[in-house]
Amino acid sequence: NEYGKELGLEIEHYVISSGMSEIIESVDIAKEFKKIYACRYFYDEEGIAKWPAVIVNYTTKTQYIFRINKQVLDVNDDADLNKYVPKTERPIPFERMIYIADGLTDVPCMRLVKEYGGKSIAVYSSNDAVAKSLKDVGRVNYIAKADYSSGSEMEQIVQSILDHMKA
Repeated sequence: NEYGKELGLEIEHYVISSGMSEIIESVDIAKEFKKIYACRYFYDEEGIAKWPAVIVNYTTKTQYIFRINKQVLDVNDDADLNKYVPKTERPIPFERMIYIADGLTDVPCMRLVKEYGGKSIAVYSSNDAVAKSLKDVGRVNYIAKADYSSGSEMEQIVQSILDHMKA
């Protein structure tokens, strides 16, 4: 965020996850995200989970990319989401997106963002074989270890992408 600010860029963060929203929303940095899209249960009046209310999978993740692109963030607003908006009038162009992901359910979004001019980064914890294969076949722009600390390869890649966007 600070680096983007130094460049005069407005940085926004979103989460698109197949994980549980209640878990993601409970972490300290959750307040830093403009929107969190993740799986949810419907709870009864006693707080008991009754059935899945929202399921996020590899297919629905692409919908959320378009929601961000068009800034139609309300999941109940399908009319505006599906309304034609010329690419030049969309609030967050794909070319200004960085999609950072760690799983196979992210592959369609990584490729979508990359093909529309944004940048995709596949991250890995220890074994980089899957990430390397995604890079080798052109589905992502970059791969990096899931190390988000200052001075890490991830930070260097993101700062380089932001420099390019600024230019």
